[in-house]
Amino acid sequence: MFTDAVVAIALTLLVLPLVEVVSENDGRSAFELVAGSWPQIFTFVLSFVVIAQLWLNHHRLFRHVQAYTHGLMRWNLGWLFAIVVLPFPTEMIGIYKGDRFTAAFYIATILAASLCQTAMILIIHRTPGTALESNPIPRRIVTGAFTATTLLILAFALAATLPGVGYYALLLLLLTGPLNRLWSRSRRTREP
Repeated sequence: MFTDAVVAIALTLLVLPLVEVVSENDGRSAFELVAGSWPQIFTFVLSFVVIAQLWLNHHRLFRHVQAYTHGLMRWNLGWLFAIVVLPFPTEMIGIYKGDRFTAAFYIATILAASLCQTAMILIIHRTPGTALESNPIPRRIVTGAFTATTLLILAFALAATLPGVGYYALLLLLLTGPLNRLWSRSRRTREP
């Protein structure tokens, strides 16, 4: 419940800059206010979707847990830290837009959450007594976590080093599903 509460607060914090835009209105019409705030609205929606997806993955993961370890709790706190930090680079996007550092910072924050979640998956998968015997973590979740994290590392590297790539590097995450299916097929053909 603690994790769910922290995520709910982080999601709520995302909307506060939009509330400030309304309260600081300088006489523009409602349409002009919304049209002029499009970058902030887009970053709010993007970060809401990102945090919601991270939380859904986290929620699905913990359906497999029957016992906690100190390592699992520490990595969960690291994951929560990344979630709580995400509104900060989100707000920076509205101010600095296409700045390479801001894009890299935003992607690095998502990458940090992904790394923490991958560590939690490994702990649950490898530590006896942590996962439910009746509901162990499927291999596809383990490989999916590694695939997504690897793609985020690549996205971070691209956003940090190549001018103009910025947030488009996150489109690499669309390859997660196809790469996981390819990996699964290749495993099936190698196994007798």
